[in-house]
Amino acid sequence: MIRFEQVSVRYEGSAHPTLSGVDLTVPEGELVLVVGPSGVGKSTLLGAVSGLVPHFTGGALTGRVTVGGRDTRTHKPRELADLVGTVGQDPLAHFVTDTVEDELAYGMESLGLAPDVMRRRVEETLDLLGLAELRDRPIATLSGGQRQRVAIGSVLTPHPRVLVLDEPTSALDPAAAEDVLAVLQRLVHDLGTTVLMAEHRLERVVQYADQVLLLPSPGAAPLMGPPAEVMALSPVRPPVVDLGRLVGWVPLPLSVRDARRRAADLRERLSGVEPPSPAGPVTSAVVVPLPAPAPARPGLLDRLLGRRAPGAAAGPLPGDPVTRAEGLGVRRGRVQALRGVTLSFAPGETVALMGRNGAGKSTLLTTLVGTTEPTTGSVLVGGVRPSRTPPRDMVRRVGLVPQEPRDLLYADTVAAECAAADSDAGAPRGTCRALVSELLPGVPDDVHPRDLSEGQRLALALALVLTARPPLLLLDEPTRGLDYAAKARLVGVLRRLAAGGHAIVLATHDVELAADLAHRVVILADGEVVADGPTRQVVVSSPAFAPQTAKILAPQAWLTVAQVRAALDGPS
Repeated sequence: MIRFEQVSVRYEGSAHPTLSGVDLTVPEGELVLVVGPSGVGKSTLLGAVSGLVPHFTGGALTGRVTVGGRDTRTHKPRELADLVGTVGQDPLAHFVTDTVEDELAYGMESLGLAPDVMRRRVEETLDLLGLAELRDRPIATLSGGQRQRVAIGSVLTPHPRVLVLDEPTSALDPAAAEDVLAVLQRLVHDLGTTVLMAEHRLERVVQYADQVLLLPSPGAAPLMGPPAEVMALSPVRPPVVDLGRLVGWVPLPLSVRDARRRAADLRERLSGVEPPSPAGPVTSAVVVPLPAPAPARPGLLDRLLGRRAPGAAAGPLPGDPVTRAEGLGVRRGRVQALRGVTLSFAPGETVALMGRNGAGKSTLLTTLVGTTEPTTGSVLVGGVRPSRTPPRDMVRRVGLVPQEPRDLLYADTVAAECAAADSDAGAPRGTCRALVSELLPGVPDDVHPRDLSEGQRLALALALVLTARPPLLLLDEPTRGLDYAAKARLVGVLRRLAAGGHAIVLATHDVELAADLAHRVVILADGEVVADGPTRQVVVSSPAFAPQTAKILAPQAWLTVAQVRAALDGPS
């Protein structure tokens, strides 16, 4: 169905090709998972299938890509629309209408399908993806995960023969991700649809793949084969595979079920060992002091907080950065986004906010940073009310990394963004650039932020916010688009910040991140707090929010492969 013949892609200004010598065939009716570290060319490979590369992205493509016999060099994306459905990393860039139902129908209308066919397929897709209750909702009012499902649904309704999906579950809660993957399985098995999918959250998808296509490094020749064989060689792998490699299981398990069947001996070896408790928040923390602020460039504070900053400079920080919400309620039109939320966040504490898409996680973060006004109740951050405090004061108390990192990125180069962030934070020159290098090594100074991958843009945005070392750090889906190595580097940075006394709150669907990093988990449902407690206590018994290691070794309360490795190695 898809054929690459000695395909290479080089972008203008790049010293090396992003793809080089790709020669492979994706058979009809198979789900092929594309894996590899951030920045190796996964999105470029997918774009070459849909015709976006090079017709839309630019660059020089040599070799030949054919889809269903059509050469993508001579067929532009619109001429492949009846054959190939594409969902990129950014759902917002995908939408052309205002409401959910209109978006689902738009692609079919463009292809001239009959109204009765369009109506039937819209209804089927609403049911398949759990969107029926959202059919009349404006897309602008949806959560990131809800938008992701709408974007996927909009390419399903025309019934393409090939689906190209770039990080399709990145913004979805665990249950919604399972629903989407079940739909893809049905399309592959029952209708013979060919699915080519790139995904960093391999723990969700690798067990469903017929084949895995590994891009080991930029420009390197890809490796394609059975999932277990490729995972044995892959530098990126899910916890279930990491655990299998640790204890020497052959063949490697790809699912929790397979691993549990083989884990009896491992559970026996661990039976007399107490899983370590994560270090709690520091009790006598001193928040890292901020230098006197330099004159701020107009724009970064506005981009950080989403509103225009007045001219007054920020004063010194209060000594007590404890954050507290009391009876917090937020209403957005007909939607009660938050109701009766009472929470506090202490210095040195890392808290994971979890819950299904639309539960109110992002709304809670924007209320804490001051861009959303509470309808009822109150919020105090560093002793002040965020929505009533000038942004120049708030930026030194709280920093927010939003779901869409491009909202913080406006300069022409990475170096310019970093220099401006240092200036705004009053930080020593090079502080921001050092953070970028730590989070995602190898990003050149002169590259434009729009030319970075989604994960690379996220790392850059995070570095901009971290430059000021705000006592309260809020992150909305911080691992979206990050591979496992980049996520490990992020965890290291956040742990050091927490050890220095910073309170960290992450809204995330990444259960592995919560297990590895969070002292405490708060679960929201329909705007209310339904669980709040130590990470192990909340997640181990949860089918939706338990990490893979906990599911494999239950009833023992191990959360991560690192914990198991330390226990097996014993005291040094």
